[in-house]
Amino acid sequence: MKKVIQIKGMMCEHCKKKVEDTLNNISEIKNVKVNLDKHIAVVTGDVEDATLINVIKNAGYVVEQITIKKGLF
Repeated sequence: MKKVIQIKGMMCEHCKKKVEDTLNNISEIKNVKVNLDKHIAVVTGDVEDATLINVIKNAGYVVEQITIKKGLF
């Protein structure tokens, strides 16, 4: 399952790397792509929204919204 996470507080490449590293530490996540310009992360894997919210919060950012990405891309 792919989820798109809207993240508030990412402002630089360091922030992007921190979010990527944080999400990659979740064993259920198979792939992470962070787009700094759009302030989103797209994750592939079977992980609860609450887990995503908590790890991103602990990294110092705020999850504004999580949506399921439908389709092949």
